Formats: sequence, C-alpha cells, structure tokens
Amino acid sequence: MTEFAYHASHEQFKPSVLLKYIQMAERAGFTAGSSSDHFKPWSDRQGESGFSWAWLGAAMQATSLPCSVVCAPGPRYHPTIVAQAVATLAEMFPHRFSVALGSGEAINERITGDRWPSKPERNARLKESVDIIRALFAGETVNHSGLFTVQQAKLYTRPDYTPPIFGAAITLETAEWVGSWADGLLTTSRPREELQKVVEAFHRGGGKGKPMHVKVQLSYAQTLEQARQGAYEQWRTNIFKSSVLAELSTPEELEAAAQFVKPEDLDDHVRISADLEQHIQWLRDDMELGFNRLILHNVNRQQEEFIKAFGDRVLPALSGDRVPSFV
Repeated sequence: MTEFAYHASHEQFKPSVLLKYIQMAERAGFTAGSSSDHFKPWSDRQGESGFSWAWLGAAMQATSLPCSVVCAPGPRYHPTIVAQAVATLAEMFPHRFSVALGSGEAINERITGDRWPSKPERNARLKESVDIIRALFAGETVNHSGLFTVQQAKLYTRPDYTPPIFGAAITLETAEWVGSWADGLLTTSRPREELQKVVEAFHRGGGKGKPMHVKVQLSYAQTLEQARQGAYEQWRTNIFKSSVLAELSTPEELEAAAQFVKPEDLDDHVRISADLEQHIQWLRDDMELGFNRLILHNVNRQQEEFIKAFGDRVLPALSGDRVPSFV
C-alpha cells in the first residue's frame, strides 16, 4: 500500500533543521522519510549541503520512519563504501532503509578531479557498482578489476537480510534498463501521461511487480502567488533535462542556465498550487499508476506550513493501510 514520505532537502536547510522537520512530519502523519545526497546545492540561494549519511542515522534514531536516499557510486563514493554505509544503517534499523542508485551528476562527482564520463560509461559504472555491492551484501570477499578496482573487500557487519537496491531513472530508456536489474524504481513527478510512460518502460524492462517510488516536487503555500514565487526562488535551477543537469558542475553554471527561466516555466516540473484538493488529486493520479511510496518535496522554504497542512488535510484524504513497500 502507499506510503507518504517527507523529503529532507539538504541543499536547502541545515541538517539540524531537517531533523526537526522530519520529526514534525512523523507527528503529522507522514509514514516515511527521504534524504537528498548532494555535495553542492543547486543554487547559492539554497546555500546548504549537509552530509546525508550522517544525518540519516540521526533521523532514523529520532523517528520510527523507514527512510531512503539516492546516491551515485563513482569517484565520490566507491561502491564498497556505499555497501558498508547501507549495511550499517540496515543492521541498526532492520527493514527501514533502502537506497536508490543513479549514474550521478557532475555538480557532485567532479569534486574529486576525475574525468567526467559519458552517460553510457556512467551507466556501465552504475551496473558494475550494483554487482559489487550485492556481492558484498551476500558476504563474499570481492576482488574486482574494471571501472572500479576492489581488493579483498568484505563486509564484516551486515544485516540479516539483503537491503533492497532501487534504480534511479528519469528517462524512458533508463527506466527500461533499470527494470532489468533493480529491486525497484525511483523516478520524479511530471505530467501524468509522461509518468505513465516511465512506469510502462520500467515494466517492459522487467520491473513489473517491483515497488516504485516517485519523488513529487511541489510547492504549496497559503496563496498561489506565494507558492509560485517560492518555487521560482528555490527550484528554477533544477528544471532542465537530466542530460543538462548531469553536466553542469557548479551552482553558478546552473544559475547561468536558468537566467531566462520564468516563473510559469516551472509548471511542468513542479506542482504549484495553494489548493489542497488539487494536490490530493495529483497524488491520487500517482497512486493509480502504482507507486508504493510518494516522496513529497515542498521545494519552497515554508516547510512547517506544508507539513501541517498536508498532515491535516492531504494525508487523511489519501490514507489507507500502509506497510513499507520493500518488506
């Protein structure tokens, strides 16, 4: 059944503030948590970027929520370190943690100075990472030479179950490919017709019957003008195609790309409305497409108002029996 997750955006808020917000979200009726994982924010106006893995341990201890994070194995995170981090959280909080793995973005990964590879190579690196991580989860001693080098790696601390690995996908091509190897899908919200095509591609690739999570980018405020302006101020640098976002390396480059973006240009990328009934209908559409977890990211800075309003009106309207989708 469907879960509703509060998304903790480390690019926008200090980790201590996000800890307060996720506790507030649990009290309001949210049934899961989600964390971003950036090294730099999307813009200097956002201005933060805490270390998600440290925060996740604190958040899961401070709440009873199942949580997830999306990250990219690569120069910033060797897959052995991803495996160790996931295994540690899964051991401490059994059946409450899942990870989604993606091919990465230059803004996070180029900080190490390594060459930034093409998308096909990044996909090959991702699949190689998944194979390494799964071997480590199985208790194997891993030696590997390829896009990554692994020597005598073994996880000595593992949970008593295999943590699920979701695949992060934006395009139809990636969604279909992810269906062949991932335990589930993580994608982002968009108009229903487009989102349905992503679901169909995932199923076509082998994902039918597997859990699906969607990160819903929305902007709710007391008035439509406030919701629109808040989205424009905080999120206009993050509305471009994934092929563009993956290549830009700094908040300044993203700002330059967004210099001609108008507030109304966000409408196909962020669900902007002050009408809670409209948000309910949008989320019902997602549920009808078969998503097990809706990750709600209010992209403006009015988090307390969002948590309260959605806890009072939206979540009760959509409520039902819910269990973690990956148990």
